[in-house]
Amino acid sequence: MIPELGHYALMLAFGLALIQGTMPIVGTRTKDPVLMSVAAPVALAQFAFVAIAFLALAECYVASDFSVLNVFENSNSQMPLIYRLTSVWGNHEGSMMLWISILAFFGALVAAFGNNLPVVLKANALAVQGWIAAAFELFILMTSNPFLRIPDAPFEGRDLNPILQDPGLAFHPPMLYLGYVGFSIAFSFAIAALLEGRIDAAWARWVRPWVLVAWMCLTLGIAGGSYWSYYELGWGGFWFWDPVENASLMPWLAGTALLHSAVVMEKRAALKVWTILLAILTFSLSLMGTFLVRSGVLTSVHAFAVDPRRGIFILAILVLFIGGALSLYAWRAPLLKQGGLFAPISREGALVFNNLFLTSACATVLVGTLYPLALQALTGEKISVGPPFFDSTFGPLFVPLMLVMPFGPLMGWKRGDLLGAAQRLFAAAMLSAVAIAATFALVRGGPVLAPFGVGVAVFVMMGAATDIAERTMILRLPFRAAARRAIGLPRSAWGTAFAHFGIGVTLLGIIGVTAWGSERIAAIKPGQSLTISHYRVTFDGTFNRAGPNYQDIVGHFTVRRPNGQFVGVLEPSHRTFPARDMAVTEAALMSRGVSQIYVSLGDPNPDGSVAVRLYYKPHVLMIWLGAVFMFFGGGLSLSDRRLRIGAPRPAKTRAALQAAE
Repeated sequence: MIPELGHYALMLAFGLALIQGTMPIVGTRTKDPVLMSVAAPVALAQFAFVAIAFLALAECYVASDFSVLNVFENSNSQMPLIYRLTSVWGNHEGSMMLWISILAFFGALVAAFGNNLPVVLKANALAVQGWIAAAFELFILMTSNPFLRIPDAPFEGRDLNPILQDPGLAFHPPMLYLGYVGFSIAFSFAIAALLEGRIDAAWARWVRPWVLVAWMCLTLGIAGGSYWSYYELGWGGFWFWDPVENASLMPWLAGTALLHSAVVMEKRAALKVWTILLAILTFSLSLMGTFLVRSGVLTSVHAFAVDPRRGIFILAILVLFIGGALSLYAWRAPLLKQGGLFAPISREGALVFNNLFLTSACATVLVGTLYPLALQALTGEKISVGPPFFDSTFGPLFVPLMLVMPFGPLMGWKRGDLLGAAQRLFAAAMLSAVAIAATFALVRGGPVLAPFGVGVAVFVMMGAATDIAERTMILRLPFRAAARRAIGLPRSAWGTAFAHFGIGVTLLGIIGVTAWGSERIAAIKPGQSLTISHYRVTFDGTFNRAGPNYQDIVGHFTVRRPNGQFVGVLEPSHRTFPARDMAVTEAALMSRGVSQIYVSLGDPNPDGSVAVRLYYKPHVLMIWLGAVFMFFGGGLSLSDRRLRIGAPRPAKTRAALQAAE
């Protein structure tokens, strides 16, 4: 009964999405306020029915209803409850249910809290959201129905993919999808503005909070996925330039550019046409990521191996929405009024520089990701574009971006003082030079350019601190006066500083682990030791341990200093899942400050030895700590009252002025 209820609710949601997509647009064309007012309640109703469908699927997993094909293929009654819940989105069909649930949720938020939006803009935006929802709900109903029944229900399920049986699955996909799908709001607002033929600074004020929410979630989602890959796959890396990893990075790069472009548009009514294009491209890249993961064109640990016919359906959705949006943009954008002018040396100029390099980096990743697929489709020839290409092209594009980043907040709008900003950044530059010299003096080995990378990271971090110091005048006023200025500082200023500081922290972590990390791979017997960095790791032997739905062979390793001082114990394991007849490696990590010792256990050898991968990862935790800083900075900016209250309605503003007169 529950699966049928979920299926029926999903069909009703599809019908409501069609109503949401058509009636408001008809209302805006005919200037019928009744039809336009339909958008909000229908969006709320559609979300309610999608939520019912999603909860019905979740109940099937919790109750281990193996008469449902999707539950049978991806769950097991012996799995802990947390994994039975996360199994809902640990497969293609369930993850698409999560996708449309988040899409409907964002549409409902606009419907419920968009009371300060112009009626026409709100109606058109919700209509576009309705068409996106209808397309993906139809995709689920026709090709990926998660409620299909099995005639003779089996007694037990096949279990979830062992790699996905990890707490990270409870966090990573929902956050990633909140980012992916959150950009649909910016897309819908952009299409609505093009349909209406009007865009102004108020549009940017309305859109910016939604872009910021999506950017925050995508930042944390990518970081969470990176950390999951780092400890779960046993390879010790945090980023491999996997095509599916790239599919999440590209919307983040475009979304970061969109976030900064929207600021220019809001403050100076400039970059209007460019901001609209970025809003379209950012969500288009999110849709492209959905296609890459689910089309069957990629083989990846992150990809769903599905019927290519599903890929054709998603490709049709891409052509419809991306092609339609770009066609509408080509038609309507030239008719839009251009924004205000500004000097190249200004805060606007710095943000344009930011956009230029972010979009160039995004284009580099796009070409490196799609070119091998296009070449194989056209010629049948397979080529590999891997880390060497991306490292050598992506990195140089980010260095100038990092160097310019501290200047932007210190520049004035419309016309800035480059020399004055440079003088205020003198202390940051000196600290950067000290960091470079200290790295050369204290660290041996590694790439010769690595200390300069450390200097760039320190410059970015100290540049963010300089911005706050200048705003609070902490070095020129008494402490209490500076503290009062700090308390009165807009939260968006603090948010910008935290986000920029986080980028420097992440960069410092990346440089540390890639330049000075060490690795040992060996087959060792009980009692033997391996030395890595300042630690000696001794293999004490293995023992067996039973889990709820798996069997573990656990290795016991003792970590000591070279002088014999005890540091701790590491217990990596080799885990076997009988229901899936699969084995995975569970790495063991020991944090020492922001660095880690990492041990991964391999298969036992006939002579009694065990293959071991041992890593020392200096400063590796700073990679993800920086992402937390960025997320926190985004949250501070989002809490700024100027973003929370939105832009006033023009009609209300005019009425207030007339009353005052």
